[in-house]
Amino acid sequence: MQTVNYLGSGEGTAGINYTLGALGAVSEDRDEFERVKRLLISEKQFSLLRGVVKSLAFSARWKDIIKTFNVPAGETPPGFRIESTLKDDGLLKLELVRDISYDRNGIKRPTKIVFSADSANPYEVASIAPMLGNLTCNPGIVYDLFINNPKANVGGKFKTRDEVITEIGRILGPGCDISVELNNPFEKDFDKILEECEVFKKILSEYRLVVKVPHTGPVNAGNVHELLEGDKRFSVRYDQGATADALWGHNLALKLRENGYRINYTLMFEPYQTNMALQAKPAFINSFIRHRGKQSSAIKQFLDIYDLTGDAKYLADLRSYMLANDYLAKNDESHDLLDVLKTGRDIVNYRNIETPYGADGLDGVRHNLKLLRQCNLRDTRLIICSMEGEYNYPDIDRLMADPEYADVIDRIVITAEPGYLARFTSTNQVVSYQRRFMNAASGQK
Repeated sequence: MQTVNYLGSGEGTAGINYTLGALGAVSEDRDEFERVKRLLISEKQFSLLRGVVKSLAFSARWKDIIKTFNVPAGETPPGFRIESTLKDDGLLKLELVRDISYDRNGIKRPTKIVFSADSANPYEVASIAPMLGNLTCNPGIVYDLFINNPKANVGGKFKTRDEVITEIGRILGPGCDISVELNNPFEKDFDKILEECEVFKKILSEYRLVVKVPHTGPVNAGNVHELLEGDKRFSVRYDQGATADALWGHNLALKLRENGYRINYTLMFEPYQTNMALQAKPAFINSFIRHRGKQSSAIKQFLDIYDLTGDAKYLADLRSYMLANDYLAKNDESHDLLDVLKTGRDIVNYRNIETPYGADGLDGVRHNLKLLRQCNLRDTRLIICSMEGEYNYPDIDRLMADPEYADVIDRIVITAEPGYLARFTSTNQVVSYQRRFMNAASGQK
């Protein structure tokens, strides 16, 4: 039963809509034809195709998707756009292409931006699931925040990562991509990495699975133990690792891509990381904003106090801060303070925190949107992630409304913890008005 008229075009008009079925084409696959015959096509498409299209056929991939997700009769699944190819003999072949911008039956989501969640907690994901087109999780989210957290994993019901992913996949359904990070991206045996990915694919299907591959910097299989032992400090500065190590993640992403996996290329903090990351042909790149913004403000504060006082103590404090946050390596305790000063000023200048372009911490987001506009990867999306506080999301929301980025708005995914996104659904006036309405409804003054 139709309860809402989505097709009406206004009073006093007779809006004419053209359906795929009105072309008069036949199909040997009646069940699949029933899924698409009511889909709307433009008047121009109808005029071009009428009398030309003789029959409709559906690809093997189409049929596999319908079977995989047990799609109800007469529907096409969310998370896919419908594409078609006209053959010389008048056969119109239909295909389902993975695209999280779409809801059921080839209708686009309400907004061009897509919302995502950073969570592996099925209980909190359930509340926000209908709003999501993506979910991301990493070992920290899976193990620290959920499986090994008694407050989240109520009664210890979930024991393994695979159990968690299975349940999340069930809750989210076919319309949501799920990015799962490798437990050990430094594994040298690529066959073992493929085995891990095959488990993910078996649980989620190839259509929903996105493999998260991180930038690796100077970390490799031989020195990663330093991050796990003793003081957990690292002996190599972030920008002084071997070339092979710095590009390990890029090459791993490319190899996985060659094996048919979509990639979420993660741990992207600075704009200068982006163009090389795009060489790995990822489905998603990232802009991490929270820690970068907080660190930028802290570095600027050290510099401001030093400029005000001239006291080298504040440069020493800045050096300690850089050591604690991996700008400097373990053995840089005596690093020259003049170089610390220069590095601090370079960071502040590069991050544009004293200009409108980067004062909100979103200079990296702006940069990456411009690069997506220029690149040849038409389906690659930008995930804006790692946010907190009163201003991160409102600043992002304001940027999304900027006409400058209207042409790339549909390539943006905003991800955060579900609770963080939920807080921005409300205002104080909601409480005030609900007080008034509920008292009026109950007959009270």
